[in-house]
Amino acid sequence: VLIGKYALGSAFPFGRNFCFLSLSQAYNIHVNGVLHCRVRYSQLLGLHEQIKKEYGNNVVPAFPPKKIFTLTPAEVEQRREQLEKYMQAVRQDPLLGTSEMFNSFLRKAQQETQQIPTEEVALDICLSNGQKVTVNILTSDQTEDVLEAVASKLDLPDDLVGYFSLFLVREGVDGGLTFVRKLQEFELPYVSITSLRSSEFHILLRKSYWDMAYDSDVMENRVGLNLLYAQTVSDIERGWILVNKDQHRQLKSLQEKGSKKEFIRLGQTLKYFGYIKFDPCITDFPEKGCHVIVSAGNNELNFHVKLPNEQMKEGSFKVTRMRCWRVTSSVSGLGVSAKCEVKLELAFEYLMSKDRLQWVTITSPQAIMMSICLQSMVDELMVKKSGGSIKKMLRKRHNGSIHRSDSQQAVKSPPLLCAVTSVMQTKLSSVSLRGISASNSANDISGNDFHGNYAFEGIGDDDL
Repeated sequence: VLIGKYALGSAFPFGRNFCFLSLSQAYNIHVNGVLHCRVRYSQLLGLHEQIKKEYGNNVVPAFPPKKIFTLTPAEVEQRREQLEKYMQAVRQDPLLGTSEMFNSFLRKAQQETQQIPTEEVALDICLSNGQKVTVNILTSDQTEDVLEAVASKLDLPDDLVGYFSLFLVREGVDGGLTFVRKLQEFELPYVSITSLRSSEFHILLRKSYWDMAYDSDVMENRVGLNLLYAQTVSDIERGWILVNKDQHRQLKSLQEKGSKKEFIRLGQTLKYFGYIKFDPCITDFPEKGCHVIVSAGNNELNFHVKLPNEQMKEGSFKVTRMRCWRVTSSVSGLGVSAKCEVKLELAFEYLMSKDRLQWVTITSPQAIMMSICLQSMVDELMVKKSGGSIKKMLRKRHNGSIHRSDSQQAVKSPPLLCAVTSVMQTKLSSVSLRGISASNSANDISGNDFHGNYAFEGIGDDDL
């Protein structure tokens, strides 16, 4: 798949896509336009051999073979395509894509590429109220390790840790907050934040669920209550939660009394409580080229659209009516530098009426984050449908590997968006490796470019 082809996923988080530029068997892997790691063909081959030994030939996809002689340009292109298919297949597999072997390979490569030795360091984690928690960690600690260190420092109980996640965010000069991505199991938070070399990026602790029914679990604990309270206050101050004058007076009164639970419960009744608001972007609905502000929450994507005639309209797209979705990418500006320009689009096929499906496209640098939000909503819906709880969705490390509960076996790794460049020569070729998730739903779309939504529900015109 050449750059510009689908880079999809109906999938999870911090999903992502791989894009490679290669030559002389060396590859720079970019994640969301930022260099993640540099690897050689021999390292990827070593990973393949380890996976094959651990899981068997029947599970592992085909890997591009070694060549005795120097590759011709056509062979370089062929290997590029084969590596793309291989990495895509590994990432899609529910066993291989979440394996500690695969993720540790990416973490180790990230640390080696950034040339950061393993040592003790202090890392600042931001809370929603602007305060920072400093944790002492190792530079080689993965996302789960850092999250547990933050929870320990805050005295948050182990059974509530999974209700929260670490997010990479960018703070603008005007105080605005942009969610870049949710930190994943394949990366080292300290290395990720350090490699950005910019004070505008921070790691933020925020709740990672959507159903406000789970707020009750969190509020039973003092620390959980304070974290949820701080997030609610922050979302109101940023204008993410809409508040009228009367509601503002009530909230202010509850704040003065220190009534945090009552404050949150009142917040739960307000519009956009618990939503994530994205930066202004472009959509083709209801007309091509419309400016839109997208918010994710309450099992939907909410649109505030500015039409060409300056008229404003609001509407919502329920995740249960999205038959499938995909993230597509095109990459430009690739060269010997570690930077690249990535154009991202999130497109979903929506059931507009009983017999009419329509594609809606959003062009935004945060398309991957939007996809992650959609997938996590689907995950919650499916777990709840199976009679489970959010705790069944938590990942637990056991004997050095990550396992999921039975209710989440259909859920795969987050989509990745990466680009890879060669640093060996100036002439470059490219590969796009899609990071998608699959499901066991009968609604799955055939082919590799689309992914079915296993929470999709058929509806009649009366339901619209």
